[in-house]
Amino acid sequence: MNIGLTLIAQALAFAGLIWIIATKIWPPLLNAIEERQQKIAEGLAAADRSQKDLAQAQEKVNEALKEARAKANEIIDQAHLRANQIIDAAKNDAIAEANRQKALAEAEIEASTTRAREDLRKQVSALAVSGAEKLLKREIDANAHKALLDELAAEI
Repeated sequence: MNIGLTLIAQALAFAGLIWIIATKIWPPLLNAIEERQQKIAEGLAAADRSQKDLAQAQEKVNEALKEARAKANEIIDQAHLRANQIIDAAKNDAIAEANRQKALAEAEIEASTTRAREDLRKQVSALAVSGAEKLLKREIDANAHKALLDELAAEI
């Protein structure tokens, strides 16, 4: 065997092998690698989008919490305001009721005072008649002197 011929045959076999690899094996292998790289890139892009979406969602949650806290504080302030209004209304009602009770008591006192004065006038007139009767040692005609007794009672 000739080394030159063996070398040429090996070179031709090697060239055939390179051609088969370059035309039949290498393109599908490159396609698979490119697809894998594309999937990895899409996965990384999706992860980035997910992180951005998560950050936006977190911001929305924080804003919603701020709004909820503000709303809760507003409701609490309204409740305090309403409670103060109810207390003021109750105070005003109590004052009005106290004034009404006071007016009723004053009217009752005035009526009692008037009744007491009338009773006192009657008692004084009866005492005056009794005293005059004792002084005169005789009985005074009540019908005849009614005008005199009424005048006396009015003066008292």
